Amino acid sequence: MPTRYIPTIGLEVHVQLKTRSKMFCSCAVEYGAEPNSNTCPVCLGYPGAMPVMNRQALEMTALSGLMLGCRVPDICKFDRKNYFYPDMPKNYQITQFDEPICVGGGVPLHDFAYPKDAQKTIAQPGKVVQLVRIHLEEDVAKSTHFEASSGIDFNRAGTPLMEIVSEPDLCSPEEAFAYLTSLQQILVYGGVSDADMEKGQLRCDCNVSVRPEGQAELGTKIEIKNMNSISGVRRALAYEIERQMAALDRGETLVQSTRRWDDASGQTFQMRVKESSHDYRYFPEPDLLPVDTRVFMDAVRSRRPELPGEKRDRFVKDFGVTEYDANVLASESALADYFDAAAKGSKKPKAIANWVINDLLSALGAAGKTIGESPVAADALDELVGLIEAGQISGKQGKEVFAAMFETGARAGQVVEERGLKQESDTGALEALCLQAIEANPKAVAEYRAGKMQSINFLKGQVMKLSQGKANPGVVGEILAAKLAS
Repeated sequence: MPTRYIPTIGLEVHVQLKTRSKMFCSCAVEYGAEPNSNTCPVCLGYPGAMPVMNRQALEMTALSGLMLGCRVPDICKFDRKNYFYPDMPKNYQITQFDEPICVGGGVPLHDFAYPKDAQKTIAQPGKVVQLVRIHLEEDVAKSTHFEASSGIDFNRAGTPLMEIVSEPDLCSPEEAFAYLTSLQQILVYGGVSDADMEKGQLRCDCNVSVRPEGQAELGTKIEIKNMNSISGVRRALAYEIERQMAALDRGETLVQSTRRWDDASGQTFQMRVKESSHDYRYFPEPDLLPVDTRVFMDAVRSRRPELPGEKRDRFVKDFGVTEYDANVLASESALADYFDAAAKGSKKPKAIANWVINDLLSALGAAGKTIGESPVAADALDELVGLIEAGQISGKQGKEVFAAMFETGARAGQVVEERGLKQESDTGALEALCLQAIEANPKAVAEYRAGKMQSINFLKGQVMKLSQGKANPGVVGEILAAKLAS
C-alpha cells in the first residue's frame, strides 16, 4: 500500500506599503518611473549616508497588525541582515529580527476566498491561519536579465516592505490561495497597500514540506521563491507537493533548499541550498534607535476600517442579502461603500443588491470603468428601484431607464419623464382598455372561461399593446380576472 503524506505549508508574504517616500530616505516611491531616477546616497548605500525612519510606514504596519489581530509591542527595533546580492547596494538589509513591530494574529479563510472549484469541498470552514509576526524592512532593487547582460533599477531599493510570516498552518494549495486572497483584500481595505501582484507590490515565498501520515515531526522544508500570482502559488504548491511525495516514495532524501517556479513548464527548479538565520549575521542596526510604538498607536487605532468579513456579516444581517451577494458587494471597499450608500435609506435593499450585481457591475465592466467612475450615483439607483416598486414603471422599463441613466448620468425620474415611460395605473382608463381587449378577442375569453387559465396572458398582452406598453401589468391582470369572472 503506498505511503500517504500530509503536506504542511507556511507563507512569507512581502507587501510594499503605500507610502509616498522610501523607508529610510525621502526618495519618491513611484511605480514605472525612469530607471534609477528616484535614488539618493541613502538608498544607494553610499558610505556615511544615514537612514531616517519613515513614520507613516511604521503606522501602516501597525494598522496591518490591528486588522489581522496581532499584538503590537510597546517597543520594536531594527537590525542588519548581512548578505551580498547585486540588488542590495549596502551589502546588508535593514530589517527586524528579534523585536518586530507585530506579533501573532491570524488571517481568516472565508468560503468565497477559495478557488471557485474548491468552494464546495472546504476541509476546515471558518479556519483562521495563525501568524508568527509582521516585520518591517526595506525592499531591494529590481534586477532585469537580458540575453548577455543584466540591469539593476534602484528605484525600488528602500521601498517600505512588510513581511507577513504565517505559522506552518496551511494544509493545501487551495488554503494558500484563500489565505492570499483574504490577506490581499484586508490590506487593500486598510489602504496600507495596493497589493498589486503584477506590479510586485505583493510577493510570496512558499515553505512546503510533506511527512508520512502519523508522523508528528514536520518534513524537510523547501522554499519556493518570489511567487507573483495567487493562482501561480496554487499551481506551484500542487506540483511541489507531488514532487516531494514522489521523491520520498523512491527512497530519496529531501534537502532544505530554495527553488523557483517556472509557470511555462509547470515545474520548480532548485536555485540554492537554503541558508539558516545565523548565516545572515543579524545584529542591531547601530544607526537607528528602537521605536516606542505607544507614540502613534492611538492614531492608528482610530484608522482601523470595518473589515471585509465584518461588512459581509452586516450586509446579510441589516439588508437581508444572501451570503454570496454580500461577498460580491464587500469584495472591494469602494463597491461596499456604494452599496451602503444606496441601501441604507432604501425600502428594498435586496433589490438594490440585485441591480448593483447584475446590472451596474456588468455595465461598468463593459465600459471599462471602476465603481468610483459610475455615472449612476448610489441614491439615483435607489430612486430607480423606488419607481419600480411603486409601480410607476415596469421591471422591463427599469432596464431601459437604467441604460439611459448610465449613458447620460441623468436621474431615474428625469429619464421616465423625458421618455414618457410612466406606467398607467388609473383603473378607469385601464378598465376601458381591458373591455376593448375582451370584446376584440372572444376566442381567448371563451378559452379562459373554459378553464384554460393561461389565456389571460394573451389578453394582458393585447392591453399592453393598446396602452403602448404603459399599462401597469399587475393592475391589468386584476381587472381582467374580475371582468372575466363576471
